[in-house]
Amino acid sequence: MNISKDTVVTITYIVRDLEGKLLEESEEPVSYLHGGYDNIFPMVEEALEGKAVSDTVDLKLQPADAFGEYEDELVRLEPREGFPDDIEIGMQFVGSPVDGSGEMLYTVTDIAEDKVVVDGNHPYAGQAVHFQCVVAELRAATADEVEHRHAHGAHGHHHH
Repeated sequence: MNISKDTVVTITYIVRDLEGKLLEESEEPVSYLHGGYDNIFPMVEEALEGKAVSDTVDLKLQPADAFGEYEDELVRLEPREGFPDDIEIGMQFVGSPVDGSGEMLYTVTDIAEDKVVVDGNHPYAGQAVHFQCVVAELRAATADEVEHRHAHGAHGHHHH
């Protein structure tokens, strides 16, 4: 079987910066629904098209093709009293974005006496990365997975 639209693809991956420093590594295999559902970086999905089990992909991705460009407007200054007493730099909180729709993950980047700086950018935003993965498993997607636009089961989403 080869990867094509509506295939559930299970991969293991490693992401490094361009100097070779490890940024992220899958602790267990990760599954996604292949076929333009925005479940994986588009350039990675394109490179995986047609691959089979045990095939590898090795790509250097620019920020726009990976975790996004760094956006200054996603950095916010918030009143200190809105946070727990034990707040530390590096803690993450879910909050509303500046435009108010949905939720996004913010990371605490600085703490002053009465203010906290939070950053809604992905920790690796603005970085070019080296993405390597190995195809571990392939199977046809179920109708339910196609309808929900993502993989279910052991390495995908378990609930909605």
